[in-house]
Amino acid sequence: MKGVVQSIYRHPVKGFTPESLNEVKLRAGAGLPFDRAFAVEDGPSGFDPDAPVHISKMRFAVLAKIPEVARIRTRFEDASEVLHAETPGAAPIAAKLTEEAGREAFATWLTDVLGEHARGPLRVLQAPEGHRFYDDDQGFVSLINLATVRDLEQRAGRKVDPLRFRANLYVEGWPAWAELDMEGGAIALGAARGRVHRAIPRCVATHVDPAAGVRDLELLEVLRRGYGHVLCGVYVHIESGGKLRAGDHIIGESALVRRQAP
Repeated sequence: MKGVVQSIYRHPVKGFTPESLNEVKLRAGAGLPFDRAFAVEDGPSGFDPDAPVHISKMRFAVLAKIPEVARIRTRFEDASEVLHAETPGAAPIAAKLTEEAGREAFATWLTDVLGEHARGPLRVLQAPEGHRFYDDDQGFVSLINLATVRDLEQRAGRKVDPLRFRANLYVEGWPAWAELDMEGGAIALGAARGRVHRAIPRCVATHVDPAAGVRDLELLEVLRRGYGHVLCGVYVHIESGGKLRAGDHIIGESALVRRQAP
């Protein structure tokens, strides 16, 4: 099933501002460069950089836990490894997150900005080589079908910003919900190749307006009432790397095609 990559996003700090990319080089067994490379621990999480394992998102300052995080705008510079952050009512900050002093400075700034909304203490973590702060331990690239979002809007009775789903890839050209029938199937993403790992179970992060930083729409209830599940989007595992640009074709294999194969 052929579609087109409408947009590409990464999230350098887990839970914080999505950053739009025109193109990306995908690598086998990995996600987008600098995607979820940092996370802000909200109270001790038990994360060990010498033996990194998957940790629940609820140990971090993310929208599912602290909606006010969406009011902070961040921008990461690859070359300098500096994160720029700003929010109304506070002086902006620039901090090099690959250095301990920079991580401490950003944590101190966030502590002042978030105040009582964070349990704390806040600590900025850098993912060691080969690790990222993903919600899934294999599906490093997340994908949202924009036709699905439009169908969901009909059920919700209002506009739904696709960025509520914090995906890496947003796709046009597929029928609504077609992606859920691709689980386990091959997928071509520009010059890269992969496999659809599984559907994404959504959480209360989708309730948060990504611009205002408030919970204003109970999308989990809309999903349950309208479709009998809380799934939206899929995780993709990259098996063969290559360049992917906005506007490139993305071709997914449906379960029907696999069943008909000799």
